[in-house]
Amino acid sequence: MPVIFRYKGFRFFFYSNEGSPREPVHVHVRGAGGEAKFWLNPTVYLGDSNGFDAQTLRELVEAIEQNAALIERAWNEYFS
Repeated sequence: MPVIFRYKGFRFFFYSNEGSPREPVHVHVRGAGGEAKFWLNPTVYLGDSNGFDAQTLRELVEAIEQNAALIERAWNEYFS
């Protein structure tokens, strides 16, 4: 479960066994009693969430948008 970065107590990561066939680029976020999955393309959008309120999800989307290049680079380096 490689951690890409941390932000305000949230961990942004992906699972090393991301399905077969592998799912497209996305990121999981865990922290403060919740977890969510966000897809990165064509734009950042919520895939699934458990335990986060709407305000937190909006903040997480912003953090992912600001770090999308880092997330994609980490994904490609890990799975290449």
